[in-house]
Amino acid sequence: MNRDDQSLLDIDPDSLRAAEFMQAQELLAGMVGKQVVAAQLEETRISVELDDGAIYYFYGFMGEDAPGGDDPA
Repeated sequence: MNRDDQSLLDIDPDSLRAAEFMQAQELLAGMVGKQVVAAQLEETRISVELDDGAIYYFYGFMGEDAPGGDDPA
């Protein structure tokens, strides 16, 4: 990779958030009916362990959406 390659810096943050949000929704839909046995807030992510032994990771850059409210940031 060339350090002068600017194409990697041309990522739209809103598109990245939208893609990550959709992926998180799919993961959460797959967790329906399972029980959370552990959850940890780590420095850069949240890990959630289910009763079947699966561990899912969610990253903070996904943001949050409050019903009927605008993004305060």
